Amino acid sequence: MAELFVKQAKEYSEGRPNYPKELFDFIASNTPSHHLAWDVGTGTGQAALSLAAIYDDVVATDTSPKQLELAAKLPNITYHCTTAVVSMEELQTKIGSQSTFDLVTVAQALHWFDLPAFYHRVKWLLKKPDGVIAAWCYTTPEVNAAVDAVFQRFYAVDSGPYWDSARNLVDRKYETIDFPFEPAGGLRHTGPFRFNAEKVMDLEGFFTYLRSWSAYQTAKEKGVELLTRDVVDRFTAAWFEDGVTRKTVVYPIYLRIGKVGPLE
Repeated sequence: MAELFVKQAKEYSEGRPNYPKELFDFIASNTPSHHLAWDVGTGTGQAALSLAAIYDDVVATDTSPKQLELAAKLPNITYHCTTAVVSMEELQTKIGSQSTFDLVTVAQALHWFDLPAFYHRVKWLLKKPDGVIAAWCYTTPEVNAAVDAVFQRFYAVDSGPYWDSARNLVDRKYETIDFPFEPAGGLRHTGPFRFNAEKVMDLEGFFTYLRSWSAYQTAKEKGVELLTRDVVDRFTAAWFEDGVTRKTVVYPIYLRIGKVGPLE
């Protein structure tokens, strides 16, 4: 599904929320050491940038060279373009050695992966017994009652037919996604744990976010414009109903976090 994000890479970079510091502090508090992290499906490097402030070195990978071109560059982040299913040879060549990583992160991408193959590589890379995997998704944004009512219709009715079935895992807050790991640190379970990301934007910024959807790109390729004049008018009326042009958009984030066992 990565090709769906290639054509709107700029919109993806501009429209997606920045993840809150509290999310990364929570993840880091559950990794015993902070030397090496792998950010998988890094996109434009949003998560990698925050990880680089905590971990000595970050390897960030994605299947889209276009998205990687837009990624923030820092001395302790190494970016690699990989195949969709990373072979063991590619893993060792581009990413790292067995039992050397403190952390593997996946931001808004785990539902696209071949999970058995991915988890096999994660367990091979992570340090034993406390290497940590943290994967999160964010669900539909919250603005205010008026905008949310228009949005929910747009999401469920207008764009609904164009979402891949994997989107159901996001709608269910990663509660039902396969996650074969033990609770990390002193946690009693692997989640999901909720955090909030916030982004202040105007209406055009909100439309940029909608255009970054994989469903928007799928509809466009089928000759369907989701943001019709009627839809734009409904959003416009709701957005300006309270007279405030720039609004705080809240994206609920749901985190699954776990560790490998001593023999994995």
